[in-house]
Amino acid sequence: MNIGFAGLGGMGQPMANNLLNAGYSLTVWNRSPQAAQGLVNAGAALAQRPSDLAAVDVLITMLANDAATEQVVVTSGLLQQLRPGAIHINMATVSVALAQRLAALHAEHHVGYIAAPVLGRVEVAAAGKLNILAAGDAQHIARVQPLFDVLGQHTWRFGDKPEQANIVKIAANFTLASAIEAMAEGSALVRNHGVSGADYLHMLTSTLFAAPAYQGYGALIAEEKYAPAGFKLTLGMKDVGLALEAGGNSHTPMPFASVLKDNFLDAVAQGDGELDWAALAKVATRRSGLK
Repeated sequence: MNIGFAGLGGMGQPMANNLLNAGYSLTVWNRSPQAAQGLVNAGAALAQRPSDLAAVDVLITMLANDAATEQVVVTSGLLQQLRPGAIHINMATVSVALAQRLAALHAEHHVGYIAAPVLGRVEVAAAGKLNILAAGDAQHIARVQPLFDVLGQHTWRFGDKPEQANIVKIAANFTLASAIEAMAEGSALVRNHGVSGADYLHMLTSTLFAAPAYQGYGALIAEEKYAPAGFKLTLGMKDVGLALEAGGNSHTPMPFASVLKDNFLDAVAQGDGELDWAALAKVATRRSGLK
């Protein structure tokens, strides 16, 4: 099985590396070719432009947003040149509207289309332990399941319409952002009453919310470790915006999402957009008059 991989950012690079280590024939493309050099040195072929990926059996894209995905897959001519019967797996977090449009365009060109966004940070991707949220034709998913088994620890199926996987990922990221905000506000509240925020968060994530996501982000908030090594705050703002868009289009009120969007904007205005999105907690800290 020949695989093409477009998008070698923080998540895409370790994912592509795992496929290469599993013995798959891999051709990679990235807007900045330097990001592909390590994979090329390890045996991957380098595509000079997106359309050079057209001869593959399976195309995987892991791009930053709707605009990048549309540019690489559609505007570049790549989709039009993919051979009939090929499968495109879009593993990025994109809007429901784009997912629906891409599904229709792929059907016109007789190319399979699967949405398979993932849950997990960079270190999880490197370990091949992602949770993969998949939707699309069941036969197409079954065909690429060996690839998912390399990339993740579990594949969760959510229906035969690709956009169903995207709305699940959008909802999951909205829920995670809500958890970060709740821990930030709770921590600020106890600190303004003379209690250690770190002690509060340690208790909270060891009892009521003893789950990996709370524990991981609770520790970052407690230690104020927001270095830009994880999921960028601007990407979190994008995903909350996608939730609001999907809510508006389906008449689903999302008042928490509106508050989160404003708080993300506040953080970006303060210059924190490139930090890990746990830096959303800095907004509650600042508004509470805390240092």
